[in-house]
Amino acid sequence: MKLQKDILRKVGEAVARFKMIREGDRVAVGFSGGKDSYTLLEALLVLRERAPIDFSVCAFTIDQGKFLRPIEPFRKWLEERDVEWTYKVDNPSLRLLTEQPDHGCDVCSRFRRRAVYAIARELSANVIAFGHTADDFCEAFLRNAMFTGRLSALPPVTYSRKKDFRLIRPLLYVTEDLTRAFAGETGAPVIPCGCSLKTGTVRRSIRDIFAELEKEYPHLKSTLLSAMGNVNTGRLLDLRFLDLENATDEAEAGPLPVLDNDIFTELSSTEG
Repeated sequence: MKLQKDILRKVGEAVARFKMIREGDRVAVGFSGGKDSYTLLEALLVLRERAPIDFSVCAFTIDQGKFLRPIEPFRKWLEERDVEWTYKVDNPSLRLLTEQPDHGCDVCSRFRRRAVYAIARELSANVIAFGHTADDFCEAFLRNAMFTGRLSALPPVTYSRKKDFRLIRPLLYVTEDLTRAFAGETGAPVIPCGCSLKTGTVRRSIRDIFAELEKEYPHLKSTLLSAMGNVNTGRLLDLRFLDLENATDEAEAGPLPVLDNDIFTELSSTEG
């Protein structure tokens, strides 16, 4: 299946480049029942069989009261793949829905993270894998730049505060159009979350911006991901990274490049 090969290649690249999974790791996959977590779990199960290192995979689901359908249909799918699965209802999150129905994503995330660490300890896992995709990385980058005044996105690898868990995001090079197609092609019983239907949020606005721009620039997310890995600190405004006494104009550093467009090629060869 070409689609699966494309996804596995991208996941394998992320895992290898950022050293996400190592010998002897026990990886607990956050499994929400959506297309992204389904794709992540499927990819890691295949990699487990093919990778040159030995690691194990298990899965967990935290019910915060936002699933739009019962998640039980996935139980059979997980059993067929011999995946150890832990399912827990997070009662503090259910109380949050009742007491603060208009709570933001940041509050919900803190509740979920606490529950994630508790389950990971029960599973004796040292690695926790999340299903954030390339779309999430790009959206976080723009959201932080435009609304919080910071240049940052999601980290591919990070650690819990006490360093007892390594947190990884192996889908960072996989866009949601691929996870959507993969889930549809394999007939996965995808279970949506109510949060995905919210409108009037910053995240929804950024998604709409992306959707409009990608009509003309289909490789926009790939370009943004490349930019996150190609930071020119000398062309930003953070004084921690600027050498104000020795900065040079990069435009004077070398000859003009030869471009494909004939007009620009002619200009670059005659204006020097």
